[in-house]
Amino acid sequence: MGSHTDSTDPNAMPTPATQAGREGLEALLSRPEKALIGLDFDGTLAPIVADPEQARAHPDAVPALAALAPKVAAVAVVTGRPAGVAVRHGGFAGVPGLEHLVVLGHYGAERWDAVTGTVAAPAPHPGVAAARAELPGLLDRVGAWQGTWIEEKGRAVAVHTRRASDPQAAFEALREPLADLATRHGLVVEPGRMVLELRPPGMDKGVALTEYAREIGAECVLYAGDDLGDLAAYTAVDKLRSAGTPGLLVCSGSEEVTELRERADVVTEGPSGVVRLLRGLAERMP
Repeated sequence: MGSHTDSTDPNAMPTPATQAGREGLEALLSRPEKALIGLDFDGTLAPIVADPEQARAHPDAVPALAALAPKVAAVAVVTGRPAGVAVRHGGFAGVPGLEHLVVLGHYGAERWDAVTGTVAAPAPHPGVAAARAELPGLLDRVGAWQGTWIEEKGRAVAVHTRRASDPQAAFEALREPLADLATRHGLVVEPGRMVLELRPPGMDKGVALTEYAREIGAECVLYAGDDLGDLAAYTAVDKLRSAGTPGLLVCSGSEEVTELRERADVVTEGPSGVVRLLRGLAERMP
């Protein structure tokens, strides 16, 4: 398990639990102008809430990013949400210091650049609308789980079980039927924290992070996440490290998803811990 950032000193830096992590942190601090900071949104920059529409970035997240971003090569928010939604919920637009922030939405299928304030994206996958039309009937057949609800995500559609009377039972009961539905419409299912998302194949956070790191010529990478969808980004950082590019894996701590905690170099106590880590990095970078 990764080292914790939390300490009696709010500005204390963690000691990563692995040698690769220690090398990654050293590279970030010694060569910040070559560093890519990659961050998930929900659960990492924003606390998890029952209604995703009410999710907002931690109040100290934008100031911490604004202090850090001018010192590094790039900051990229990598999220399953539509890019524009993450920008609004994060409060990222028009912030001094974040002029070159990038939001890679829908696992990289969309891209918002602060420098232009616009979103670039390909045409939507037709299977998403087709699957969405079948979801109400499917939920009824499975058992009309009270509290289960559908989230429209434009290029994806998600079924949440967090509000159900038994969230985990609803989640497990829906896994197979939703996988079958996704397969019929050329989609894949991305499981998360009490949510199952149907989305087009071919893009994940690992692909998005790797392509952007290559685009900017990053020579070291930090990635922070909290959920199963972030495992692909963790794997991407591991591959970069094995090819000689230092990296640091950060878990925004969650007892719901243990896989990330077990692979992380550093574990923080949720978004507040991520914010402290970002602020600490900014203070230690020239």
